[in-house]
Amino acid sequence: MTTTVEVLADAFKDWGTPFIVGHPGGESVELMEAARQRDMRFILMKQEVAGAMLAATWGEITGSPGVCMSTRGPGAANMVNGIAHAYLDRAPLIAITDRYSSAAKEVGLRQRIDQQAIYAPVVKWSTAIDASVVRQQVRRALRVATDRPPGPVQFEMPQSETTKQAGAPDVEPPLVPDILRPRPDRDALKPVIDRIDAARKPILLIGLGVFWDKASAELVRLAEQLGAPVLTTSKCKGAISEDHPLRAGCIIGGLIERKLVLQSDLIITVGLDGVELQPKAWPYDIPVVSLANAAMLDALVPASLEVMGDLAHLLDCLTDWCAPGSGWGEAAARVFRDEVVDALNTPATGLSPQRAMEVARAVLPRDTIATCDAGASRLLVVQKWEAYGPREFLASNGLGSMGFAVPGALGARLAHPDRPVVAFTGDGGFMMAVAEMQTSVRENLPIIVVIFDDQEIGLIRVKQEIKGIARFGVGIGGIDWESLAAGFGADGVTVDTENGLQDALVAALASGRTTIIGARIDASGYVDQFNALREL
Repeated sequence: MTTTVEVLADAFKDWGTPFIVGHPGGESVELMEAARQRDMRFILMKQEVAGAMLAATWGEITGSPGVCMSTRGPGAANMVNGIAHAYLDRAPLIAITDRYSSAAKEVGLRQRIDQQAIYAPVVKWSTAIDASVVRQQVRRALRVATDRPPGPVQFEMPQSETTKQAGAPDVEPPLVPDILRPRPDRDALKPVIDRIDAARKPILLIGLGVFWDKASAELVRLAEQLGAPVLTTSKCKGAISEDHPLRAGCIIGGLIERKLVLQSDLIITVGLDGVELQPKAWPYDIPVVSLANAAMLDALVPASLEVMGDLAHLLDCLTDWCAPGSGWGEAAARVFRDEVVDALNTPATGLSPQRAMEVARAVLPRDTIATCDAGASRLLVVQKWEAYGPREFLASNGLGSMGFAVPGALGARLAHPDRPVVAFTGDGGFMMAVAEMQTSVRENLPIIVVIFDDQEIGLIRVKQEIKGIARFGVGIGGIDWESLAAGFGADGVTVDTENGLQDALVAALASGRTTIIGARIDASGYVDQFNALREL
């Protein structure tokens, strides 16, 4: 007899996710046991939201849905923010929430909330597991979670279904069929080829769809054929190596990038998802051609021509069939990069956040995976950290949630056990996920955490200052990082100079241990940096 939880555990392992993460409830123990019997890992988190973010990050990196779980009631409610991250940051995820058996659910009140209704706005699909059809539910969940755009699916797990015999269909199809995506026809692409060939100064704006089709190499080939500068969203750092001469920088919705874009005569968006953009009107009247693998139903980008298809095939064909460009991109990209550097080089007393980022990038190996939290420091990290390959920079952008950097780094460590992983976070964001430092140590998932310690919620203080409002309600106060780290069994150090930060990073790399580095920074330049790069 194959039970419901055995079907689930087999499916999770078969699609390439060898672990479940979260904070379980009483209804979860049978699934945990089925996972143990299959040599799968269970990672106990201290907060359900962090578990969902970890699993979502695994999904982003690998393309295989991460699996997270929570108990009913308070656990399911607490996990919502992590599921919302997966939904708005386009990460494939299976979220399992415990539930009373049907009879108890109908008459009981304690810990009973309508969990499917709560999750409905932030999942692609939700279903209550039924043993008789669980195999079909699993196949559908995998396809829904991974289809463009990827996102989360919720499984409600009634206690009465966990150890029931799973129904067996007359025919057992594969979890995922072989999917063929034929190369496009040259004649069919003639309208877009003609449009691109007519442009003298095309520019490429790159979004998440490039990663969904694993089309980074094809993107670079097209950019080189056209000689076009490349701007990526912050989620797409590394789609083109950030030491490539055509890489300009990141789209942040600010004034500084408009000078570059306005020099172009054709905007080519590639895999751009509206959730990656600032919620403001499209600022350009330049013609737009969209290359996409999912329709932009939000209509935020006013494309006059939208080409749908597998982006790897589409970009490859356009590279072969479009004429070489004018080559304006390298000089334009270089000027833009220099302008961004100049805008961020504000004066500071002591360790500035921009110099801290430059030191970190110089010390940490080229193949380091970086995660970034929301907050004032995010602007510096996005602009100063260079990523050299796809999915080597990870952030919560669509949701923009604080508390992501640490669980995101743990997810990256699971996906890349042999590569350095660093989490950049403010002190506020770090404190939201501080309990997961114990997870890092206990589960042997060593990460380096660099905390920009300005003793306040810096982004809100910046907005107060720009609006002429007195600083109020944003102070955090000094934290003894060494003692905090020691309490979790991690290494900890506080630094306030460039040399101190450099030494701390070198030591962390050498030790291979979870390390907390509290970098006490001078954040006085944040306002000038925000004013230079983005309207607030």
